[in-house]
Amino acid sequence: MTFSGALTLTDLNDFITPSQACIKPVEQLNAPEIVKEAGSASTEIRVDASGSYYEVASTPSVQGAFASTSTPPERKLQQAQISLNDCLACSGCITSAESVLITLQSHTEVLHFLEGNSPPRSPGHKLPVISIAPQSLASLSTTLSSSSSAPVGLKQVMRRVTAFCTQVLGFEHVYDTTFARHISLLEHVREFWERKRDGKLPMLASACPGWVCYAEKTHSEMLPFISRTKSPQQVMGTLVKSWLASRWGKQPDQMYHVAVMPCYDKKLEASRQDFYNDVYSTRDVDCVITTGELELLMHEKGWDLSLPVPGEDDAPKLEEMPELLHHPGTSSGSYLQWLMSAVRQASSEPLDVSMKTIRTSDYEEYTLYKQSNGEVVFKGAKCYGFRNLQNVVRKVGKEAGVQVGRGAAGRMAGVRMRAKKGGNVDEKGYDYVEVMACPGGCVNGGGQLGPIGKVAARTEDEEGYERSWEANGVSMSAGETGTSISQGPKWGNREWTKEVEKAYWNGLAMPGGSGVVGSDEMDHVAVGVLVDMCRPVEAGRRGWGDDMDSGAEARRRELFRTQYRAVVSEVIGLAVKW
Repeated sequence: MTFSGALTLTDLNDFITPSQACIKPVEQLNAPEIVKEAGSASTEIRVDASGSYYEVASTPSVQGAFASTSTPPERKLQQAQISLNDCLACSGCITSAESVLITLQSHTEVLHFLEGNSPPRSPGHKLPVISIAPQSLASLSTTLSSSSSAPVGLKQVMRRVTAFCTQVLGFEHVYDTTFARHISLLEHVREFWERKRDGKLPMLASACPGWVCYAEKTHSEMLPFISRTKSPQQVMGTLVKSWLASRWGKQPDQMYHVAVMPCYDKKLEASRQDFYNDVYSTRDVDCVITTGELELLMHEKGWDLSLPVPGEDDAPKLEEMPELLHHPGTSSGSYLQWLMSAVRQASSEPLDVSMKTIRTSDYEEYTLYKQSNGEVVFKGAKCYGFRNLQNVVRKVGKEAGVQVGRGAAGRMAGVRMRAKKGGNVDEKGYDYVEVMACPGGCVNGGGQLGPIGKVAARTEDEEGYERSWEANGVSMSAGETGTSISQGPKWGNREWTKEVEKAYWNGLAMPGGSGVVGSDEMDHVAVGVLVDMCRPVEAGRRGWGDDMDSGAEARRRELFRTQYRAVVSEVIGLAVKW
């Protein structure tokens, strides 16, 4: 299991052992004799040669009660299971080691629920719904196309996955998350204008949970800049548990929602307490599985995704929500391009755009300026990958004049930086940054299917840095003798990522496509959802950015926005006994 680099590079002992903060009992040989103190415990824990733990009597009074037996009584202790709900985000076992047992966010848990779900007409039945990210569809499409004579598009993959989920697993509804992303983008733009009006820019994207977790743990000074708009995954959870459930006459706790995502960090996001409904004791997203886990499910059930299904070439259906919507921009959500289009629409005169690449395509700056006098109206950036992310944190902190943490994990004392003043292109600070923890963005998430081909000989990671795969413990074994297919390093492959990116845009829209922000039809459907859920007093024709009454606006924020909090570590590195 691989979490994003933003989570695995925040401690000094990554890829070696769990954090020093992790309490792990170990067997000690030749231990010194321990003198029992008055009032000490009457039992102790012993570890046998197999690693099992036993509770045994340790005081003479207890041992004497069982003098007739050759050995004092002992009780084998049950092995503890750690779930994502137990995670303290301490840079310890969950975020650095890959051996922790995760029980509540896995494909086995999905199977366990589906097998134990009550019959459809019984009172205890929960309606199973599954939603799939377009990046996951692109990964599946690329894998299928690599071994097929003809490319397999996203729509075809969606139809085949739908058939598998409904016919084999027993899900009653299958959706992709592009409509949820459409709503997230609309709310994202609204929040940007609110922040601009209140002078609270720059705004940083919040769709990547790896970035959010990193900021909460190591750069709390960045939290005020991170967008409060929910990610598409969590907006989809809101739609399923609140909007669709109401339309189907169900309560939120009568729904079971599974999300298929390209990233393991999405499991952490779904487990956040902010996305838990205390009234109905249910989460917006009950379980998150990765693209790889979905493929494993199909393999275990004997489903061949390469075989076509009836109706897979039919046009997309507009049922409860639209399918496979077009969002020109990037394959990680198109947040920056969407905002740039909104700024252009709001401008009273034509704007030109310039783009500057900072080292690689994972870090690009975009500037909108007036054609008449060259005045800069908007400056944004696309930042993918942990190294670029650290540079952006320093740059944003410097421009905003905030105290930025320094050091390997950002926990050392920060320094006060002053913002630059000026109006030209080079001096103007960022208005917005699209931040993703994974190099290459979401199509290269840790939960995606691995690259196919002989790429194990690569010596560079996704960000162009020299990397010893064997030394870091991520090298994958080659394929069987005589075969030409082997899986490369877990950290991905640039060529393979490009193929996934190509499949993504072939199934949706080419980046940089023409057109305005969204479409009238999709916006109309989204506003209909907004009115249904927020129940404004005046329900006439409106746009997503229009203000509603105070009660409706409060419901909008509750449904489509969230909050963040700093995670303060209680461990001081200098105090650890190494």
